[in-house]
Amino acid sequence: MTVTLQSIRHRLLLYAKLVRLDKPIGSLLLLWPTLSALWLASGGMPDIQLIVIFSVGTVLMRSAGCAINDFADRDFDRHVKRTAERPLTSGQLHAWEAIAIAVIFALVSFALILPLNLLTRELSVLAVIVAGSYPYFKRFFALPQAYLGIAFGFGIPMAYAAVLNTVPTEAWVLLIANVFWALAYDTEYAMVDRDDDLKIGIRTSAITFGKHDVGAVMLSYAISLCLIAAVGVAAGLGKGFALGMLVATIIAGYHWTLIRTRERDGCFAAFRHNNWLGAAIFIGIVLG
Repeated sequence: MTVTLQSIRHRLLLYAKLVRLDKPIGSLLLLWPTLSALWLASGGMPDIQLIVIFSVGTVLMRSAGCAINDFADRDFDRHVKRTAERPLTSGQLHAWEAIAIAVIFALVSFALILPLNLLTRELSVLAVIVAGSYPYFKRFFALPQAYLGIAFGFGIPMAYAAVLNTVPTEAWVLLIANVFWALAYDTEYAMVDRDDDLKIGIRTSAITFGKHDVGAVMLSYAISLCLIAAVGVAAGLGKGFALGMLVATIIAGYHWTLIRTRERDGCFAAFRHNNWLGAAIFIGIVLG
């Protein structure tokens, strides 16, 4: 009986690693833009039910996306030092288990939004399609990180839809801003694996930008921050928002010091540090 319990516990730990519950940074990178949109759409007074639905749903959908990503990349990841020991790649889990986990998490996430309006539910279906197709864009699309920005930012129009039953222009501007933010932080992430990705033929923005990668990252940060600032100004947000944007800008500048030498540790540290950039913007919106 003890052995059985141990085997179950080991299996659950493998599932947790599959969906990256041990690495919450990905969920936070989805959560900050979603919550920011929720606060803006509701004029700073979001319903607690919506906060819970979108927070839990974000974690579930990110987890489902990780399972699908590992399924799609299972033959590539074994050639990348950082990913070679992932549960699916290393053979500790079967491919069908990753699919099952992804489907279960996606269905639970969809169940969460059933009480919401039709537009939100329709957008959620589109979000699943985008998230599920992202891993395959790396096979042919030169900037898959931009497509990731759409997948990671789809909580933005969904948040507006849930509150207003429509998706105004500012929501799409924020989604575009999220695309550029994702292009910045995921290029930093891709710079870590560039040598391995070149060997196995995976396309990434770090490879596409080449020697201009650092400049492209900083330009993406600048465009993203400018778009978010424009939305905040149009919404009449105050000094708190300006302070949050200032902090976010300083953080982006700090990332330049981490990635300018293109060393793996620095690039990975910059990627992880984007949690604080997203948090600064969200707190600025709340204060504003």
